[in-house]
Amino acid sequence: MIYTVTFNPSLDYIVDVPDFEMNHINRTTGEKILPGGKGVNVSIVLKNLGEESTALGFTAGFTGRAIEEFMEEKNVKTDFIHVKEGMSRINVKVRSEKETAINGQGPLITEEDIAALYQKLDELQDGDTLVLAGAIPSIMPETMYMDILEHLKGKDLRVVVDATRDLLVNVLPYHPFMIKPNHHELGEIFGVSIKTYEEAVPYAKKLQEKGARNVIVSMGSLGAMMVTENGEIYHAKAASGKPVNTVGAGDSFVAGFLYGYDEFGDYEKAFHIGNSTGGASAHSEELATRDGVKAILLEFGRHDLD
Repeated sequence: MIYTVTFNPSLDYIVDVPDFEMNHINRTTGEKILPGGKGVNVSIVLKNLGEESTALGFTAGFTGRAIEEFMEEKNVKTDFIHVKEGMSRINVKVRSEKETAINGQGPLITEEDIAALYQKLDELQDGDTLVLAGAIPSIMPETMYMDILEHLKGKDLRVVVDATRDLLVNVLPYHPFMIKPNHHELGEIFGVSIKTYEEAVPYAKKLQEKGARNVIVSMGSLGAMMVTENGEIYHAKAASGKPVNTVGAGDSFVAGFLYGYDEFGDYEKAFHIGNSTGGASAHSEELATRDGVKAILLEFGRHDLD
């Protein structure tokens, strides 16, 4: 079973406002509300591809209940911890000539709530996959990812981490199965600028030297690259055309990769399915569907989902 953890799930309120002006009343021409958060996105895309998972994390208030209702409508299994104080955040995204985002804070997560999360994680079995994705709320320990892996180090789990800077670097001694920085995040870790996938390769290998088994580097319009634990190096171009919405594309890559690896046990196929899943989300108003992924794969001459 795959388990995803989202520490600060959200309701994403996305509005289209042509010619947005400050200090004026602006009216929308389109709007939608979607559940959000990196682990939540991974679980939704896995379900769209046909694979089950359980979404863990913290929810609170009427917004938390709405997040769970949305997930239930999408037939995604959840096992959230209900936090007593505050409410799950609402993120507002205003799409005009430029896109503006206002992200909420989220609820008050206590030590009791964190202990409840550990109890749920204790139920994971050898062979399960755990996805830790996204930032940690400021109210929680900065070492949270590392603390979780220390707590679980006696279990034989496949751990996937999609995080930035210290959150990512600190878990490397625990030998995560896969990590997925983007090229900007990879450059920040080593204090360099990375502009091509060839430049990314040696730094991805440095992360392997620090403990990561497989390293995927997403590179936006340049595509993505992967260095496997077996020494293979793969590169894929981005899907053609102008992206519609890049929110969730990286999470979709993670979901596609996990689905592909579970289905075929082959890193190359998993990498290309992941890349196409990320592209399918980037070229859609919502997260990738199986048909959308197949269309991107076919663009690259691949038939992995046929």
